[in-house]
Amino acid sequence: MSAIAGTLSITIDGTNYAVSGSGTYLVSSSNRETLTGQDGVHGYKEMPQAGHIAWTGRDSNAFKIADLNAADGVTVVAVLANGKVIIAKNAWRDGEPAEVNTEDGTFSIRFASASVKEQ
Repeated sequence: MSAIAGTLSITIDGTNYAVSGSGTYLVSSSNRETLTGQDGVHGYKEMPQAGHIAWTGRDSNAFKIADLNAADGVTVVAVLANGKVIIAKNAWRDGEPAEVNTEDGTFSIRFASASVKEQ
């Protein structure tokens, strides 16, 4: 048997970042919404949806949080324990900026992209 979960490594434009906690990803896809009327179900509409890669990282003196918060147009690569490689091209920091917990040096961050794919 081989590992299916448990480890995660993250690089942004080739620079490694420490991962202290869990990560998530969503491959780019589409969002579907069912359309109904008074006479029944009519079908659905489909809109593009950006994918994302998110994780809890560990702050260090090797990088500046401000640089992560300002990141735009970067390539984020996540390598999972099961061998999958998730790539977000031309990604931007999404949502709230990373806020560092000084007790344990952790932060959460999320990068979104129109092109997040599994390899």
